[in-house]
Amino acid sequence: MDVFNPDALRGKVAFLAGASSGINLGIAAGFARRGAAVFLISRSAEKIEAAVAGLRAEGLKAHGMAADVRDFAAVEAAMLAARERFGPIDIVVSGAAGNFLAPAAAMSANAFKTVVDIDLLGTFHVLRASYPHLNKPGAALMSITAPQGTNSMMLQAHVCAAKAGINMLTKCLAMEWGNEGIRVNAISPGPIADTEGMRRLAATPEAEQALKGRLALRDYGTTTDIADTALFLASDSARYITGTIIDCDGGIKLGDASTMSAQEYALKA
Repeated sequence: MDVFNPDALRGKVAFLAGASSGINLGIAAGFARRGAAVFLISRSAEKIEAAVAGLRAEGLKAHGMAADVRDFAAVEAAMLAARERFGPIDIVVSGAAGNFLAPAAAMSANAFKTVVDIDLLGTFHVLRASYPHLNKPGAALMSITAPQGTNSMMLQAHVCAAKAGINMLTKCLAMEWGNEGIRVNAISPGPIADTEGMRRLAATPEAEQALKGRLALRDYGTTTDIADTALFLASDSARYITGTIIDCDGGIKLGDASTMSAQEYALKA
């Protein structure tokens, strides 16, 4: 299958959590533009209504409802609503997330818990609630993780812990559900332009330029970059890929590209 064919996902049903804006809305749009019916959830009813309206304005098949991923019963109800509206679910994306910069010694227990509840517990809720409604075999599940899942970072203890949990949950579910033809993967985006996360983590032009300078590709990615990665994982082209964390991060995990290596200094000497 050509994953970039306009009809690559024709007849498929996709459920996306945290999809009222940013990366996850971009994924939803990418799926819908290639023929999938998409069902979106987020905490804000107003934002979900706006996101669905935007997709429908393009002539795309979309619906949604408000649901907090921290509430398993609410996620279950949304999953049932998605199945009743569109049929068995082929693709699930769990992408709800929270983040802020904070030193661990100054972070409240509730602040730490909030991020873990949204990111890790929310991911479990979405994937677990989807299980009875999946079109098996052939279902493709994916979560949105982050470089913090493998790279320790200052002021990000809460996020590092949550994302590391998502990475391991991805691998465990891939092992447990693989015999039913369910694939479970995750995408680890780097800095993505025009997202709430980057507005929080690199809030000034100076901080943005400093972060871009650390990346091997020297620039932010786009929501389309992540949507294309998700499209590949959702397609038959990735039929033999499971339990994998796909990095789409501009090389942020490679180290600080703003610092010349010893070899570069030697060449200039």
